[in-house]
Amino acid sequence: MDIKTITALAFLMPVSAALAIDSPISGVVQPKCSIWTETAGVYGHPLPYKLTTTPADGGVIASIRVDIAQADYYKTRFTHPNSFSSSPTLTDAVAWTGQTKVGQVSVSGMSAYEAAKVTYNNVTEFNMTLAGSTWFTVESTAQYGSTKSLPAGNYTGIIKAECIAK
Repeated sequence: MDIKTITALAFLMPVSAALAIDSPISGVVQPKCSIWTETAGVYGHPLPYKLTTTPADGGVIASIRVDIAQADYYKTRFTHPNSFSSSPTLTDAVAWTGQTKVGQVSVSGMSAYEAAKVTYNNVTEFNMTLAGSTWFTVESTAQYGSTKSLPAGNYTGIIKAECIAK
């Protein structure tokens, strides 16, 4: 075979032999951190200008369970309300307070989360260093001045609870 024949045969080869393809590799990441509302918070109304989750004032403190399957890969962030997601029209400012605390734990070492928490504005973060379940309590109080009554109606505040991968 001479060089002209080899060159001619090369041009006659199917074009698809010279193409490239992309072949995907896929996977699914299953969560190793789950969040569950165990007890929904309820506002009590002890004074005309105040709503609070404090049990002594007729409220119910929210309880949120966080399950961690693999230790030290997640932090949790709780944001207690600083506004109503729904309410009657309010003509004055509302002063908000709240806090998130470690409640029940499935592993005794998790009680250390309380001392190590980071709090700023209306946010509390916990570094989840152990596998297991932790129940967090979230309290909220809304005060509408001290001389104005809250208008009659339904009030809702939202707690945002998040698992954040490190």
